[in-house]
Amino acid sequence: DNATGTAALLELAKAYTLLPERQGRTIVFLHTTAEEQGLLGSLYYAENPVFPLEKTIAALNLDALNIFGRTKDIFIIGYGNSDLQEYAINAAKKQNRIIVPDDEPEKGYFYRSDHFSFAKKGVPALYTKMGFQHIEKGEEWLREKAAEWTRTHYHQVTDEYNPYEWDLSGAIEDIKLFFKVGVRLSM
Repeated sequence: DNATGTAALLELAKAYTLLPERQGRTIVFLHTTAEEQGLLGSLYYAENPVFPLEKTIAALNLDALNIFGRTKDIFIIGYGNSDLQEYAINAAKKQNRIIVPDDEPEKGYFYRSDHFSFAKKGVPALYTKMGFQHIEKGEEWLREKAAEWTRTHYHQVTDEYNPYEWDLSGAIEDIKLFFKVGVRLSM
């Protein structure tokens, strides 16, 4: 869960340092804590920002990345809550993928992750979730696989990296989408 987002954040930070030209805006990489205890880390930062939130143009949230392989789609949690989805739609098109609105809005994911602390303060936020249209094995297979993983590993001691079962090609594609969105925003 949290570790995939953390690993992605570190890789994104490295990728931005390798850009041939310096970006026009400052990019802040923020690790927060205690999301599942009430968004405590992101709430603290939103109340005590190092950089003024009125000058913050976006909050991109990475959490629980795709460990099952490439998909044709990617979900936007809270679809319609900010213009950032247009950036994601453009980046997805370049990957021959589509953006899909959250298929479980009743679960309130938009209100339960760290980007929400920023959105409440008026900072546009983008939070995605892996899609289910698996390129090789189809949607039914991926939905079953994800449900099984959630049932047996999510927030349990077995929620650990497994190099024999994980296919991180989907996570890499999603991270590249976030990279492209971030580059566009930081120009």
